[in-house]
Amino acid sequence: MLSIILPAYNEEQMLLKAVAAIKQLLETEQISYELVFVDDGSKDRTWEKIEEAVASNPHIVGVHFSRNFGKESAIFAGLANASGDCCVVMDCDLQHPPETLVQMYRLWEDGYEVVEGVKSSRGEESVLHKMSAGLFYRLISKATKIDMSRASDFKLMDRKVVDSILMLPERNAFFRALSSWVGYKKTEVEFDVQEREAGESTWSTWSLVQYALTNIVAFSAAPMQIVTVTGVLVFILAVIMGIQTLVMFFGGRAVEGFTTVILLILLIGSIIMISLGIIGYYISKIYQETKGRPKYLISKKIGRRNS
Repeated sequence: MLSIILPAYNEEQMLLKAVAAIKQLLETEQISYELVFVDDGSKDRTWEKIEEAVASNPHIVGVHFSRNFGKESAIFAGLANASGDCCVVMDCDLQHPPETLVQMYRLWEDGYEVVEGVKSSRGEESVLHKMSAGLFYRLISKATKIDMSRASDFKLMDRKVVDSILMLPERNAFFRALSSWVGYKKTEVEFDVQEREAGESTWSTWSLVQYALTNIVAFSAAPMQIVTVTGVLVFILAVIMGIQTLVMFFGGRAVEGFTTVILLILLIGSIIMISLGIIGYYISKIYQETKGRPKYLISKKIGRRNS
């Protein structure tokens, strides 16, 4: 059976359309399926739409969070509540084309354990958003040592892969990178990002920046290495300036350059403050991990296994 995990946040306009599109496709292809919707603390009527969908379709499971925990938590909750032999994570807004599900499933039947959906195009986006996304993926690729330039959450995973990911204990988990990190037999399928038929995307440029910072820190120690490299460069600069000052002193020339001293103090002070900020961010994540709080809290479950 194919389990499809659909995180949903304020998707009342698209949810039933997603159910209809996926249902028609998979029943035509005679693929046994279940849809696992995870309501990530939506503020609209998303949960009511999930209840409506469950009442009319026995292949649907609904999970409701006690509050908004974020897309990463919704993905993990969906995987934990899926019972299929393989699982696909896809967006509820149908920007991930349902037709690609069949192609992924057939590749799984051929023996592949991870089928990655990679973007051949990003669809219609503002220039600023495309630039921000491009910068984010370059940074995350360098930090994680995984090429994520065209990566997405849209992927199929065999049950053994899902179980491996769910065993990982970290709270601040980056699903897109972890699904690559676990390995297994892998292939790719290209897809074009579709336009939303209704509603608006909840991803702003600022939310993308926050997403980047959180996941780079969650998956890589690269920012800490930047602090070390910057410290070495400043030390080299200090040695050069020190030698220059000593040469001028022993040569009997007055040491000038009050402006230079002020600029150096400001530069070094800024670097120290930025470095402390990076270290503090890592400490805050360590603090969150050591508390051991769950990734999410579920307030309701409905569907064939919870009725």
